[in-house]
Amino acid sequence: MQFTTPVAIPRAPFTIAPCEQMLFVGSCFADSIGSRAKQEKFRAVVNPYGVMYNPASILHTIQKLVTPVQTAILTLGTNHVYILKETGEIVDNCQKRPQRLFEERELTVDECADYLRQSVTLLRALNPAVRVILTVSPIRYRKYGFHESQLSKATLLLAVRKVISDWGTELQYSLQYFPSYEIVLDELRDYRFYAPDMLHPSEQAVEYIWQRFGDTYFSPDTHEFLRQWKPLREALAHRPFNPDSPEYQAFLAKTRQQLQELKHRYPDLPE
Repeated sequence: MQFTTPVAIPRAPFTIAPCEQMLFVGSCFADSIGSRAKQEKFRAVVNPYGVMYNPASILHTIQKLVTPVQTAILTLGTNHVYILKETGEIVDNCQKRPQRLFEERELTVDECADYLRQSVTLLRALNPAVRVILTVSPIRYRKYGFHESQLSKATLLLAVRKVISDWGTELQYSLQYFPSYEIVLDELRDYRFYAPDMLHPSEQAVEYIWQRFGDTYFSPDTHEFLRQWKPLREALAHRPFNPDSPEYQAFLAKTRQQLQELKHRYPDLPE
């Protein structure tokens, strides 16, 4: 008897290597997954210009990039944007300015798709071999009302499908969709997987999504690296009762030696 409805995710046509250079841009869910990547010693840059909830704001971050990346994960949160009335420009952050200065609008499927295409095109201009993963944040937006939040997510999902299908075989090996949204809503589907606000995924849910992400994209070498790194990560995070004791100092010296050995095997390992 099966008590869950697992989301089937085929293995990706490309893999992510140990300590690979990764970029996470998007909603606060991008922060959660990006932080997890940093813990596992990927060379990850996470929302370098702040959290970006909509496709237009994600594009604004990509436009500022000057360094190429190997893998980019773009996490879409909403199709709602705020436009500064004075200039007609979409702003990424209202910076606590009065609401009357802004107009709220919903981007259409085509508009969302166009911003995503521009983002992918710019990423490819920096690195033609870049792999781009698009995903939709499972975080609900209560301020819109739950029905409107679902409509917003549906718009984003349709835009992602449009971008991927329009590019067809040209980018089929380097442009992928990862179903974070579906994993939370269809597979986990329980309030115990939400934070106390009942809107954000819990740490356990984020960890589960990270595992599914790894199963989909990580190379065998990456899984082996993570197996070796885990005990070192746990050892380095340990806070002893008596840090000056000879026993702990010996433990710390051994851990540092093992870390140097790991760095020798994986030269891209960040500090």
